[in-house]
Amino acid sequence: MPQQAIQQLKNTINTQIIGQQRLVDRLLIALLADGHLLVEGAPGLAKTRAIKVLSEGIEGNFQRVQFTPDLLPADLTGTEIYRPQDGSFHFQQGPLFHNMVLADEINRAPAKVQSALLEAMAERQITVGSTTYTLPDLFLVMATQNPIEQEGTYPLPEAQLDRFLLHVFVDYPDAASEKAILVLNRNEAMQKEVAIDNNTIMSQDNLFQARQQVLQIHMAESLQDYLLQIVTTSRNPKAYGDDLASWIQYGASPRASIALDRCARAHAWLAGRDFVSPDDIQEMAHDVLRHRIILSFEAEAEGISKDQFIQTLISRIAVP
Repeated sequence: MPQQAIQQLKNTINTQIIGQQRLVDRLLIALLADGHLLVEGAPGLAKTRAIKVLSEGIEGNFQRVQFTPDLLPADLTGTEIYRPQDGSFHFQQGPLFHNMVLADEINRAPAKVQSALLEAMAERQITVGSTTYTLPDLFLVMATQNPIEQEGTYPLPEAQLDRFLLHVFVDYPDAASEKAILVLNRNEAMQKEVAIDNNTIMSQDNLFQARQQVLQIHMAESLQDYLLQIVTTSRNPKAYGDDLASWIQYGASPRASIALDRCARAHAWLAGRDFVSPDDIQEMAHDVLRHRIILSFEAEAEGISKDQFIQTLISRIAVP
């Protein structure tokens, strides 16, 4: 059963990723909602480890790409290799042809590389020369950003940010979790870690069945209107206060409505429910909206963050 397979996958990840339950949940939601996620956090918070462990628990392959200023589009997409034996060209696939791709420190690569990744994320295809290649049915990109060092980085274009289903912030674990991390690390250093049983690896068929079940989760029409009201009000919040209107420059696109719908359903499905509640929508709203809105200079001058704007917006919209 897909529900049992996902729960087993979650349990497996939780044995190796400690103190980052929110990140684990968001990874599973992105997987179920068939989207990509941008993860932002300081170094050493298990961002890379999380998607690597996830990939080990799912049928498929994984590739990590370290983004650097000298990276070329062909380093992601692949390139045509000339064969002198017969004078022909052979296409050598790049790392984007894997099922799960980690784009590590994505904002360190220049615009041409970002454009190549944008096509893959948005269209699930890659164009090299005059030929277009289709990517696998299971294709997930997890990109990471380091919020500390900004020298030599290239801010992601708004169009590319909008392609990410979620933008997740990762914080430090608590003291108890960090103590457990020490024990886990020591056991791994002593080669005591338990290898993943091949019989527990989730098949892609199970995952695709789970995605269909997520789409069938019931959402009342009043909740659909509530969801849409949150997104559309982010564009023009004047009716909910002059302060909100002065804080926003650009609101979320219609793609945010689609993302919030899919994520709220996935959140409800993971909780074992067959219906969406207002809590599901509110729980996912920050991760869906924070990278899709642009605050005004007034908000920045007042020290208002995107999360503060979203929380204030949600608090002023009546829950059905």
